[in-house]
Amino acid sequence: MKRSAELGASLWHSAFAANLASALACQGLLVFDKHWQPVSLWWQPCMLTALFLSGQAFTLYSLQRGDVSIATPVLGLKIILVAVFTTLLVSRGLGWHLWLAAALSTAGIASLNHPGAHRTGTRAAATIVSAGLAAISFALFDVLLQKWTPVWGMGLFLPLAIGLAGLLSCAMIAWFPTPLRSLPPATLRWLACGASLFALQAMAFASAVAYFGEATASNVVYSSRGLWSVVAVAFIGRWFHSSEKHLDASVLRWRFAGAALMFTAILLVLV
Repeated sequence: MKRSAELGASLWHSAFAANLASALACQGLLVFDKHWQPVSLWWQPCMLTALFLSGQAFTLYSLQRGDVSIATPVLGLKIILVAVFTTLLVSRGLGWHLWLAAALSTAGIASLNHPGAHRTGTRAAATIVSAGLAAISFALFDVLLQKWTPVWGMGLFLPLAIGLAGLLSCAMIAWFPTPLRSLPPATLRWLACGASLFALQAMAFASAVAYFGEATASNVVYSSRGLWSVVAVAFIGRWFHSSEKHLDASVLRWRFAGAALMFTAILLVLV
């Protein structure tokens, strides 16, 4: 019971800190161009806010309640989804390479969910579902960011959407098992460090999508983390006291196969 409460606290505290840090970081974009829009279009930044919050919530759940070397490669599906949503929402056609990439991604997920890819008691299915929902949310976020930023301007759209996400995140305080001030100083330091890194990568990636208008290309480099997460767990996971350091070699082989298939799918998007 105590362990469960600790995990719950970590989930809500992490989400709150990450969203607040991201909201503050994105305000630095206010120096760029702005195009104020009528109230009838303000649903667009609100939609972006909802996608950001849902994607982040599903990501945190999959990473904290599941195995990172299963969740992270599944999150790599985002690159395929971005290409599909770009076709549907921005009117760009799908080529044969994208369909092949989708098939390889499906095979990668099958490898990750193979009985040999997880331990008894591991919530592999729940991890894959939550990570998949996160990928859908973030893929829609990227494509709509690419589509709507020219209308609003880079200096307005992201600061509004992510700023609202940070404001709404204050509601999470009601779900804190323990107040922030009750957490040990060491925990607070790690929480602040993690939130800052989350905000830095979120702002850098979103800014690249907004500025260059190439959501698919931007995701190619970003999504390669799926392969490296498996490598990291295999070689340096013991330094961070990860429970996955005790996995059998056969388990890691299945996971590596799944991650490699998904990484190959990502590369095909560039063909």
